[in-house]
Amino acid sequence: MTTLPGRPHTALLVIDVQNGVVDGSHNRDSVIANINTVLDRARAEDVPVIWVQHHDEDLVRGSESWGYVPELERRDGEPLVHKQYGDSFEDTELEALLAERGVGRVVVTGAQTDACIRSTLHGALVRGYDTTLVSDAHTTEDHTAYGAPAPEQVITHTNLYWEHQHAPGRRGGTATAADLSFAAV
Repeated sequence: MTTLPGRPHTALLVIDVQNGVVDGSHNRDSVIANINTVLDRARAEDVPVIWVQHHDEDLVRGSESWGYVPELERRDGEPLVHKQYGDSFEDTELEALLAERGVGRVVVTGAQTDACIRSTLHGALVRGYDTTLVSDAHTTEDHTAYGAPAPEQVITHTNLYWEHQHAPGRRGGTATAADLSFAAV
């Protein structure tokens, strides 16, 4: 259904599951386990996996906080996209990597729900991609001290509104790690 012609494939995005991003995040361990479940399935089905890694003054390249969590392993041949904005497409080579692979649908996992996950979801949809959020494979930290809702509410709300998201010729949607299909929708 994507509006990108000749791009029938799906890719998995693993966004910012870095030590300094998910340390102390809501349901950290179960979210990482669910990402591993989705990774295993993607690899078994020859679905491209693309890793995204944020850097800024708090996540300095090469630092321990910048590094991916040890529970997730990037394999040779799985591209790594470096970004400095919330939207993983903004000023990166992500679009070129997806185009090379004929990808018209992205499956999104990672952190933080209320920042880079939402930005990338919207960025993908407006660029013509069908975009599926793995509802139990994204997380955020607690910002209630700053007036934000509790993390579980942020995650639930994001899942709720993304489940019904659509635009002309393309759609959003959600699936759990257990129910996710990489087949064309």
